This record gives sequence, C-alpha cells and structure tokens, in this order.
Amino acid sequence: MTLDGIGGAAGAWLIAALALGLAELVIPGVFAVFLAIAAGIVGLTLLALPELPVAVQIAAFAAWSIVSVLIGRRWYRDYPVETSDPQLNDRAARMIGQVVVAEQRVDAEGGRVRVGDGSWPACGAPADPGARVRISAIRDGVAIVEPHAD
Repeated sequence: MTLDGIGGAAGAWLIAALALGLAELVIPGVFAVFLAIAAGIVGLTLLALPELPVAVQIAAFAAWSIVSVLIGRRWYRDYPVETSDPQLNDRAARMIGQVVVAEQRVDAEGGRVRVGDGSWPACGAPADPGARVRISAIRDGVAIVEPHAD
C-alpha cells in the first residue's frame, strides 16, 4: 500500500511523522525525531486498527512520545556522541587558561576583564587596567584570574 492509498487518520499521523522527521533535519535539536517516532507508531497502529477514537490516538501519541524520549535519553547517556571539541558549548570552560586584559582594577573584591569582544566580572590577583592576566577558573560566572608573566 502506498502513502497515496492511506486515508484518514493513519495518513495524517504518518504525514505528521514525516514532517517532524524533516523538522529534525532542518532544525536539529534531537527532540523532534522522538515525536516523529511516536507519530509513526500511531499511524502504523491505525493501519491495523482504523477505528480508534481520536482521544485514544492522542493518548497513544503522548504515551509513545514519553517512551521514545526516555529511550532516546538513555541511549544518548549510554552512547554519547563523540566530538573533537568536548567544550564546544561550554563557554566558561573554554575561557580557562586564556590570557585576557583587565578593563577595571581587579582584586579579591572584584573587577572586570575583556574576554574576546565581551566584558566579564573577575576577581583574584591584583591587576591594574590594561594588565594581562590568565583566567584560572570560572566560579558562579566570575573569572578567577592570576598574574600572567609576559
């Protein structure tokens, strides 16, 4: 049977599954694929049981969505995606070790440093404006700095 010959609710669920799958490709976020799986299961179920009430279809979609998301979360936890840059989306971790310039006086009480094109709060070893310091840690959104020997 082709998709053209599938009518009614089964066809609608299968088209929704296809649309959600395509949405995952266009806007990757590893979430729509699980909803696509759930819609596909409901659509295939309706091929065998075409008289299921709409309320049951929606409940089945919700249940299969939850099941597929839980399975997917476990899969990604057990088989993480390998990357050449594990800190890609962790801006704070990427800053550790960088040499930056103090914008305002930095001391144990606070100050500011220039990181790239942004300004970050900082504290740590005393440094006058314009001095170069190294970021040794990030704590609660504050760069902890130490002296940098030029």
